[in-house]
Amino acid sequence: MEVLKDLFSSDVGLLSLFTLSFIVAMGLFLWWRLSKNAHEQE
Repeated sequence: MEVLKDLFSSDVGLLSLFTLSFIVAMGLFLWWRLSKNAHEQE
């Protein structure tokens, strides 16, 4: 659990956490848009 404490207490940890969550959110958004597009074209 020491790793999590370091992640949330340091600036670099927070930044990397934010970056990772942003990448995941972006991936989900793109997948949702593409699958929605594919369904509309059928």
